This record gives sequence, C-alpha cells and structure tokens, in this order.
Amino acid sequence: MKNYTQLTTEEKQQIRTLGELKASGYQSKSIKQELRDNLIEKLKKNENPFPEIWGYEETVIPELERGILSMHNINLLGLRGQAKTRIARLLINLLDDVIPVVKDTELNDDPLAPLSYKAKELIKEYGDDTAIDWWVREDRYTEKLATPDVSVADLIGDIDPIKAAANKLSYSDERVIHYGLIPRSHRGLFVINELPDLQPRIQVSLFNILQEGDIQIRGFKLRLPLDIQFVFTANPEDYTNRGSIVTPLKDRIETQIITHYPKDLQIAKKITEQEAAIKPSQKETITINDITRNLIEQVAFEARSNEFVDEKSGVSARLTISALENLYSAAERRLLINNESSTFMRVADLVGTIPAITGKIELVYEGEQEGAGEVAQSLISKAIRKQFTNYFPSPEQAKKQGDNIYQPVVEWFGEGYKVDLIHAASNEKFRKVLDSVPNLRKIVEKKYPNESPDEIYYRMEFVLHGLAEFSQLSKHNLTSSMSFSDLLTGMMNFSDDEDL
Repeated sequence: MKNYTQLTTEEKQQIRTLGELKASGYQSKSIKQELRDNLIEKLKKNENPFPEIWGYEETVIPELERGILSMHNINLLGLRGQAKTRIARLLINLLDDVIPVVKDTELNDDPLAPLSYKAKELIKEYGDDTAIDWWVREDRYTEKLATPDVSVADLIGDIDPIKAAANKLSYSDERVIHYGLIPRSHRGLFVINELPDLQPRIQVSLFNILQEGDIQIRGFKLRLPLDIQFVFTANPEDYTNRGSIVTPLKDRIETQIITHYPKDLQIAKKITEQEAAIKPSQKETITINDITRNLIEQVAFEARSNEFVDEKSGVSARLTISALENLYSAAERRLLINNESSTFMRVADLVGTIPAITGKIELVYEGEQEGAGEVAQSLISKAIRKQFTNYFPSPEQAKKQGDNIYQPVVEWFGEGYKVDLIHAASNEKFRKVLDSVPNLRKIVEKKYPNESPDEIYYRMEFVLHGLAEFSQLSKHNLTSSMSFSDLLTGMMNFSDDEDL
C-alpha cells in the first residue's frame, strides 16, 4: 500500500474516514512547515515558485524565499503598483494540492489535531468513522482589504446571541461564538492588504494571534492555537496620511520585504505586455513597434523622477498597463473612423494615453498649479526626447558637426512651411503629409535602409517629434491634430494665440 505522501490527488480524495486517513500514514503539518517543505522541493528542482513576477529575481524573491524557509509571517512594504498582492496570491503555489479536514467544521480542523468544539465532539462520537473532507489549495487563500470600518468581529469573531438563544446556550459556552475571517482561515493563507489603513485598536487585536497563535473574544477564556501564514502588504508609513503600522505589531511580523519598481525598460515592458488586456481583434488589426513600447515605459520612468509628481506616492505599474490599452484603442478608433482593415501605431497616438497618465500620478503643489494634463504632456515629451537618441543621432550634436543630417528638413520649415498631422487621418493622408516634407524620408532610409514602409513612415513622424523636443522645430498639440513649424514662427504664433 502507498504511503500518504506517494498518493495522487485523486487517491487522497478517495479517503473518506478518519480511520482510512490514519491507515494511509498521514501526519499533521503546520502551514508554515508545508510552505517550507514545498519551497525546498521547488528549489531543488530549480523551479520558479513565483512565475509571472519580473524584476525581483535578485532582490524581492530571494528575501521572500528566506522568509518562507524561516517560517515567518511576512510584510511586503512598497509603493503602489509593485506586485505586492500578486506575490501574496502566488504563495498558494507552495501549498499542498489538497489537505484533509473534519467534514462540516467551521475551522477546517485537522483530523489528527482538532481545534473546534464541533470537530472534537464528532471525533469523540464517531472515532475512526468520522467523515473526512478535502480542502483544495485555491480555497485556502483569504484576502482582506484593510479599511477604517473593519472591526474586531470581522477579523476575529464575536458572540452570536441568536445562536445562543436558538441552541439554549450560555454566553460562556464556546459554541455561541461566530468566528471571523482569521479563525476561518485556520490552516490557510491570510492576507491583509494596506495594513496601515487598519485602525490601531484593530491592529492591537492581532498581537496575540501573531505571537502566541491564540485568539481572545470578549474576554472569553478560549485558547485557539491557530495555524495561519500571515502576509501583510503596506505602503511606506512616511507618506500615508491614513495611518501607520503600530510598532508592537510591526515587531511581531518577523520578515519585512521592501518591493520596488522595475529597474530597466526591458523588465517594465515584459510586465506591461503580460498585464495589459489587449483585445484579440486589436492585436490582429493594429501593429505596434518596439519604439512605441519603449516610449510608454519611458513615460513612467520620467514620472518617477519628475519634479511635479509626488515621489513618495509612487507611480504605479498600472500607468503603463492602462496607457498601452489606451494606445491600442486610439489606433483602433482611427481605424474604425476611416473604415480601414489595419493600421500601424503612430507617435501621435500617445496623446490618447493622457487620461491613463493623469489618473495614475499624484502631483505636488507645483504640479497641481501646472495642471495634470500639462504634466502628462510634458512626460510624453520627455520620454520622446530620451528615446529619440537611441534610434537617431542627437540633433544637438548634429548641429555642432559639419554634416547635419537634419539641416535640410529644418531649413524647409524655416522657409515658412508647416505640417499638420491630424490624429484621425487615414493611412493614405498620414503618409501623404509626411512625404510632403523634403529629405525627411532620406534621414530615415539612411539610418534604416531595410525597414518596411509602415516602419519608415513611423520613423519619419518620430524624427519630427524628436526635432521638436530638441528645440529644432516648434510643435503645437491641438485638439484634433499636431502642428509642426519653424521654431521662430511657432513661438510667434503661440504668442498671438495667448493675446487672443
């Protein structure tokens, strides 16, 4: 006969009584020991216990693994949008596929170590014939968002007078207790998101659970040695005005791990592409190149160091996720308006990401004075300037050199010509406008002779934006179009507009 550890999930679930469970060789194990044992197995096999988490391979993940091996409760501390909750949810991958529980008990009692009054009574009455049920790993995860209205009763429990009256029980009887979320998570993972938002008096109620593993309900002399893996998430206390983690509670959380934003564009792109909900129809009809993806990520990097954006608040990874979704939708809208079957993403489509940016950044006072829309537009401009020199020579350096590849284009605009790129223009009109600028195509083809026509026109537009960001041309963002002109003419027109 197979030992319990050799049984498949299906074979385990065929065990229906306590006697059969004992005969299989089952042994009780705490959830922290379970997590530790399963992590050890994955590390030995060189398996990644936290798939879909990028950029933490050398920082957060090793610290998390050390915390699990130490059998600690864990606090993930970091700014918003740093995958704290996702990491907590992925911990279920380190749980056993199923574990046995005494059937129909509130606290998911271990058949060999019953905790609740009901489980003890059932085993006392039925012995080895006590019914066994199986608890799957996905159901062993409980998550609670900390809000100011969370009560001790919600988390731990309270006396239920209706239960006492219906069963004619004294209030001193354990059976009148209605258990909260934490006791019901016995033998499972319990996650509290945004821990500082929990009122201090509620945080105090967690002391005993974390240190001694027991609970107290309205002075009840009740010892419940709960077996729970706690994971907390929190933003740094120095910026949140909603509350903080009380010091004794912080002291009881054995491992604190500081998360961070992606440190390079490649990791950031991988995260955005994984998380963005791009519709299949959009992927089929809209082509996006690597430059555009880099620009999206660069916006977030620029925002995190921008003087108008609150550094302590952080810039969530959700900014780039929402921005990429908006970018596809901007191109899709243009495609639908022109009744075209396909289109290529344009630099000007970045205007469509402004609503995603303004909703994801917290501005300092000076930023509020500037206006969220202006700050967002400035971030896009800075991103274009930063990325432009990765694909073309710097216009500032080219100007200092004898052979300035941009000179013919700048001179053409200097003769009074102007270019208007309408956001909703068809592919044909878009190309026609770009072709009207002499020597613009030559700049691109000299640098990239083997690109597709779509890519060439994209880079022609990119050159205009780059020249504008390096103050070689003037660029005005209008409601439905983008206008490029000579720098001096553009400044005069802008001044006239202000007079109006």
